Amino acid sequence: MIAIDTNVLIAAHREDNPAHSRADARLAELAESGRPWALPWHCLHEFVAMTTHPRIFRPPTPPADALVQVEKWLRAPAVTVLAEMEGYWELFGAVVRESGIAGPKVHDARIATLCRQHGVRVLWTADRDFSRFPWLKTQNPLVG
Repeated sequence: MIAIDTNVLIAAHREDNPAHSRADARLAELAESGRPWALPWHCLHEFVAMTTHPRIFRPPTPPADALVQVEKWLRAPAVTVLAEMEGYWELFGAVVRESGIAGPKVHDARIATLCRQHGVRVLWTADRDFSRFPWLKTQNPLVG
């Protein structure tokens, strides 16, 4: 199963993003393939926070539009939302210890932990920091 990171969601949504066309096409292709894919709750929350932030985007996405976008993704066939299950905290602690993650990178450890807990083996992301989690293969769908 493939999980999608926030930066790919933002690129697919924001038409002013240089990678918009490619991200939108790749995400649509995945969603329409019928293969299982996943969205971590953490990434959906971050997507809404980032796209609606006036210091990040000018103009920012209106909150109602960001929420509608998330709702569309949640209705896609074969999508799973990754949420914490029993044992999450213990696994999260192990991931933080193993990877040596601290500070802002803890957010990446949260996503990696969810992927590990749900058996996700591939994360689509443009973020190289996930290389600290050897069990999680990353692919950047924004590059050719």
